[in-house]
Amino acid sequence: MGTSLKPAHIDLPASPRPDPNHADCRGVGSVLSRVGDKWSVFVIMMLGGGPRRFNELKRMINGISQRMLTLTLRGLERDGLVTRTIFPTIPPRVDYELTDLGRGLSQPVEALGKWAMDHLAQIEAARTRFDQRNET
Repeated sequence: MGTSLKPAHIDLPASPRPDPNHADCRGVGSVLSRVGDKWSVFVIMMLGGGPRRFNELKRMINGISQRMLTLTLRGLERDGLVTRTIFPTIPPRVDYELTDLGRGLSQPVEALGKWAMDHLAQIEAARTRFDQRNET
């Protein structure tokens, strides 16, 4: 007897419908990628104390370039977390400040930043141990 070319497993379940509990995963993912970005975390932490000017933020956030700070502020403004206010002075003065939505995010972001600082030595030690075990 030969091999049958007739499909044997034809009773397949219907395609699963998306779980309504997971329908917003992409949207939430885009929000988490914004607020989880290291520069966004630093900007939100620095603005937690009140409005700041661009150059003040740049001085406060070690290692951020002017371009990256501009992009980060623009993204946070687009997401409704930061407002940009231009004062009609010469030269023009621009302040950045957390919105109500941004202030609501400030506390968990600051807690995350504090946790990272408090556990930095432990994490670095774990990385060193891991790297030493996995050297080949």
